[in-house]
Amino acid sequence: ANAFDGRAVARIFEIKRRPRFDPLIVHVAGPESMEQLVTDIPRPARLLMERFWPGPLTLVLEKSGRVPDIVTAGLPTVAVRMPRHPMAIALIERCGSPIAAPSANLFGCVSPTAAEHVAEQLGDNADLILDGGPTSVGIESTVLAFLPDGPVLLRHGGVEVEAIEAAIGPVSCDRRTRDDGRVESPGMLPRHYAPRTPLKTVDRGETEFETWGGKVGYLAFRSPPQGGHFEAVEVLSPDGDMRGAAARLFGAIRRLDSMGLDLILAELVPNEGLGRAVNDRLSRAENLHSG
Repeated sequence: ANAFDGRAVARIFEIKRRPRFDPLIVHVAGPESMEQLVTDIPRPARLLMERFWPGPLTLVLEKSGRVPDIVTAGLPTVAVRMPRHPMAIALIERCGSPIAAPSANLFGCVSPTAAEHVAEQLGDNADLILDGGPTSVGIESTVLAFLPDGPVLLRHGGVEVEAIEAAIGPVSCDRRTRDDGRVESPGMLPRHYAPRTPLKTVDRGETEFETWGGKVGYLAFRSPPQGGHFEAVEVLSPDGDMRGAAARLFGAIRRLDSMGLDLILAELVPNEGLGRAVNDRLSRAENLHSG
C-alpha cells in the first residue's frame, strides 16, 4: 500500500489480521526516497545503505511528518528498506511512492516463499498476486535501529550482524522491547512464523521425543536423525550451506505442516552468522513447551 495513504495501509492490517501495534516496513526504490520518510540519516546508516542496499537490511530511523502513525504503530521511528527483486522495484516505481509491505501471509503464520503460499493463506482477500518466483533469501530482513545511544539490532535476518559490524563497528544485540513495552519492529513478538502443527526445537541428538506416540516429523539441518521413527524428514542443507538452509526453511516447515503430523521437531542450527536468524525463526515458531 502507498505508505502515505493511511486508508490503504489499514487494508493491510485487515487482510493479514494483523494487530495495529505491530509496525510495518516501508520499501523504497532507491535511497533518494529516504528524504520523504525520515528526518535524518546518520553516517553509519548511509554506509550500510551503500553496502547492503538493495538487499535484506531494514533501517529504523526517526520518521518525517509525512508518514502516518498507522504505518509505525504510533512510534516516532519508521522502518525502511530497499528490496533487491526487480519486480518489487518496478512495483514501487509504478506506484510513484514508497510502499508499506509486510510478508504476504496471515499474521503470526509461516512466512510465504512462493506465490502459491500467498494464495493458500490469503485466498480471495488478495486483489492481485505478483509472482516473482521463489524467494532467494528465504527469511526476512535484518532490522537495525539507530537510537541515541547507538545502533541496535532488533531482528536477525538476511544480513549477518558480523557483516554489519565489519562496516560500522559494534552493534548492540540485547534490546527486545521499548521501555514502554511497545514493539519496535516486525518479527519481535515471542511467537511468530508458527505452523498449525505443534513445533518443538531440539538440539541434534536429543532423545526426549523419540518415544512420542503420535506421528512426528523432523526438520534437520544437514542429515536425517539417526534414532527415532519419523513420518517425514526435511533436510535444510546437506552440504551445510547456511544460505541454502535459510532459503529452504519456511518451505520445509510448510511441507511438514501439511502432512497431518502430531508434532514437528525442528533441529537448531549452528548459532553463528545467518544461523542466528534461522534459529530465531525456529524459536519464535515453537508452539509446544515442556513442563
